[in-house]
Formats: sequence, structure tokens, C-alpha cells
Amino acid sequence: MTPKKIGFIGLGLMGGWMVKHLLASGHTVFGYDISEEKINALLSDGLTPVKELSEIPKMVDVIIFSLPTSKIVSEVVHQGLRLIEHPVKDLVLIDTSTADPRLSKELAEEVSNSGMYFLDSAVSGTSEMCKAKDTLFMVGGSEASYNQWADIFKDMGRESVFMGESGTGSAIKLVVNLVLAINRMGMAEGLTLAKMAGIDQAKALEVLKKSAAYSKSMDQKGSRMVERNFYPPIGHLSTHYKDVQLMVSYAGSLYCPVPAISLAAQALASEMSKGQHDRDSSAIICYYDGLITPSKTY
Repeated sequence: MTPKKIGFIGLGLMGGWMVKHLLASGHTVFGYDISEEKINALLSDGLTPVKELSEIPKMVDVIIFSLPTSKIVSEVVHQGLRLIEHPVKDLVLIDTSTADPRLSKELAEEVSNSGMYFLDSAVSGTSEMCKAKDTLFMVGGSEASYNQWADIFKDMGRESVFMGESGTGSAIKLVVNLVLAINRMGMAEGLTLAKMAGIDQAKALEVLKKSAAYSKSMDQKGSRMVERNFYPPIGHLSTHYKDVQLMVSYAGSLYCPVPAISLAAQALASEMSKGQHDRDSSAIICYYDGLITPSKTY
């Protein structure tokens, strides 16, 4: 792909690695984050820092977002970049956040009506996978726009797949994360049963990895659960809880029954109530620790 001028907003666990990959691919990246520390961490890689969001649109070919919520993305588009008030014709906006499909569709319509393009481009993968460039981008929006910018996803991750109309990229991310969340909870529950049966949890995890029950979650989270090693996190428990809440809300808007993930939401809420926000998401096993030894703090 011919090197592009890219605006990148949100330089956290995922965004920071995506920026590194874009810079390594020869693109010029103009980066913004509310954290000066995160900006400074990328200067040696070649990042061009931007102090004011409103400066970005006329400097770049595309703007990529990696932010906590759809609401924040919308606020940045409207109030920070002021793109609805002052649109830049044919500018492409790529949102890699875990977004609310309903809000993605609304924002895509506003952006399209202003002569620009919006791709909800959710990412499947942890920050460690993002570091290894082993992520999958799931994209909703204009197929022509996706085809035009498909190579940018290759520069940031392993591969991408076009899902369909606006909102479908965000929706499939919730589907993926729903299955992943239930998988993690199932692993925590299985390891707890192993413990109560007198089986060493490390040995139980070894067997699980060799069995028909194997999943990537066992590689990513299994040893952390067994060792109760939750720092530094590769995905915060608070972020996981936020995503699960979004799954339940979105499913409710479609009258879709989701009893398993609803139970996971309650388990996560229990841990959040204990102030475990900054732990890795593998800390879901502590919910079960509390059930079998309620007097002990994990």
C-alpha cells in the first residue's frame, strides 16, 4: 500500500501497538491521546504528536479511533474533530473500538450525509496478540470503502473480513466476545471443580489444553488463573465488564435471550464491587474462589 497520512486517536494498550505497526509499514501517523505519557512512549517510533484534535482532519487521508466507548468516539467526531460541522469530503473514519452497533449505525449515517465514510472495524484479539500483529478486523460499512482501505488492516493485524452494512462490524465483535467471555468463565468453573476434587489446577489446565475442550483462552488466560497472576493486565477486568454489559444491552434491544452471558455479567459485577477494576480479566476465577472460601480475600 502506498504510504498514507493517518490520524490516530487513542494510544492505549491496543492503539499503541496498531500505531507501531503502521509506522513500521511506512505510514506517517499523527497521534492524539489525552495522556501525554502514551504520546511520549511512541515518539521514538516516529509518531507525530498532535495537540489539538481539530488540527487532524485536513492533515490526513484517514482517521482511526481506538477509544473506550462509542459515546466517546461520537463526542470526538462531533466536538473534538468538529467533522459534522466542518466535514472534509471523502475523509474515511475507521473505528476499531468495541462499539455499540446501534451508535455505530447512527454515526455512520451522520458521517455519510456529510460526504465522508465511516467503517466500524472492531478488533478480535488481546493487546499481546495486537503486539504480535495477530488480530482480526471485522468491518461494517461501505464495501467499496472497505476494499479501498483493506491494506491498512493488513498493516495493523493478521487479516480482516467485511461483514456488511454499518453496525455489523461492531455486532460481530460482541458475538465473538460473548463466546469468549463464556469460555473464560467455563474454564474458571472447571478449574474450580478440579480444585474441589483434589486435582492440582496446573495439572488440570495441562489436561484441558490437550483435550477436546481446548481453546485459545487456555493459552492466554489459563496460567494467569492458576497462578492468580493478574498484573500487569493484558485486558482489564473493568473493560471486560463494560463489554459484557454492552452485550446484554444490545441483545435486549433485539429481544434475544442471553442467559449465560447475563450470569457472567453478575459474576463480573461481584468482582467489580470488591474494587478489582485494574486486574486482568482472568480474575473472573476469583468469583469462584469467593464462593468456595468466602472468608478469604483473593
